[in-house]
Amino acid sequence: MALKSLDDLLLHELKDIYDAEHQITEALPKMRQAASSNELKKAFEEHLKVTEEQIKRLEQVFEQLGEKPKREACKGMKGLVAEGQNVMEEGDKGDTLDAALIASAQKVEHYEIASYGSVRTYANMLGHRDVAQLLQQTLDEESMTDEKLTGIAERLNRQAK
Repeated sequence: MALKSLDDLLLHELKDIYDAEHQITEALPKMRQAASSNELKKAFEEHLKVTEEQIKRLEQVFEQLGEKPKREACKGMKGLVAEGQNVMEEGDKGDTLDAALIASAQKVEHYEIASYGSVRTYANMLGHRDVAQLLQQTLDEESMTDEKLTGIAERLNRQAK
């Protein structure tokens, strides 16, 4: 797809983040299984449910823009997921692996925060106020997840030390 306009860029980025969210739904159950902390396991379970709702919200965004939901390979997320997979394969189950899983999850959250912030801004600039509100809702959720992971990390990292 040639990026000739902000509309093109918005659609391109939405397809990218739509794929990223699907990749995350595949990674989170593995991360949950690798975690030792019950608190972290629960956080990954909750994040999976939130991510599934975010996918539905993205489908609403596509619909409001008159487009069919379509995934475009998100290479950035693929790399982050692969990095997380390596951590799970290399780490021994326990506090240190939990700390590494949180770091991996936060890298994903920061990628999503940047992506949703950008598409929300594009949508606003293009006059798609309803779309921008949906994207802002997801952006807020991503920020809350990041804050929650930080809180868990502050407790678990002490144990890993």
